[in-house]
Amino acid sequence: MRLGFGPIPTPAQIDRAHAVVRVLLAASALLFVLVTSARAQEPPYFVTYSSALEEPGNLEVSFKGTTGSPKNGNTFTGGALEFEYGVKAWWTTEFYLDGQSTRNDSTLLTGFRWENRFRPLMREHWINPVLYVEYENLNQASRSILEVTGHQSQADYAIPNQFARAEIEREMELKLILSSNFKGWNLSENFITEKDINESEPWEFGYAIGVSRPLSLLASKRNCTFCRENFSAGAEAYGGLGDTNGFGWKQTSQYLGPTVQFNIPKGPTLFFSPQFGLNANSVPVLYRFSVSYEVQQIGSWFKRKQ
Repeated sequence: MRLGFGPIPTPAQIDRAHAVVRVLLAASALLFVLVTSARAQEPPYFVTYSSALEEPGNLEVSFKGTTGSPKNGNTFTGGALEFEYGVKAWWTTEFYLDGQSTRNDSTLLTGFRWENRFRPLMREHWINPVLYVEYENLNQASRSILEVTGHQSQADYAIPNQFARAEIEREMELKLILSSNFKGWNLSENFITEKDINESEPWEFGYAIGVSRPLSLLASKRNCTFCRENFSAGAEAYGGLGDTNGFGWKQTSQYLGPTVQFNIPKGPTLFFSPQFGLNANSVPVLYRFSVSYEVQQIGSWFKRKQ
């Protein structure tokens, strides 16, 4: 990745960016209140993907946030507003809007992502593969950290926004997702590769691994909010694997942390995870959180009644 220096935004441009971010956050909060929701089906991972896809016709709306304090940098909070739609039983598509706010700096939109996941084998197998393709149009001020590849380090998150936002990256990201389910346990492994499609930079590599399980596989005989079956717990590890000029662990950042998920009956799904940097290139601690709702059969809302 390269960093370029561009023009410093004017106060009016900064004010407009603040206003847009506030409108997006307010709109997402309003949508969370209005829609009918259902329990999420995906394991409690933030970076790792499993083989679970969205049900055809369902729309999941979520906000994913990440807070961290890089060495020699200001505390930041990155966010991604996500719209996930089940197109077919074998195809899920998602659109993200990214933004961030950095203490003692500024708040701004950082771009968008469009991802697609395809499951070639519909029946459950010992290992269930999923193919992932994503287009990213983000500037280097992005702080959502939905994946880690190449030689990313915490120094990238200490760059002032006025400089980082001037470098726009248009990348193609590919993932091979492998996922296994056994007696309530889920084990998922992701291999990640991405490349800036407008530059002659090398392919970058990364990985993510997650393991999780509901606290109970049996439903309670009574209706309750804090029943064990409404909670899932696990752990997640992810990091960079260098690039085509140097594959491996050297000069990469690595993270590991526990995860917990709370599926509120007839309400939202809440997720939290403290994730710890394992080397000097990593942010010491990332605090991950998300809120999501699943809207069932949203397509039927627009169909005329017979």
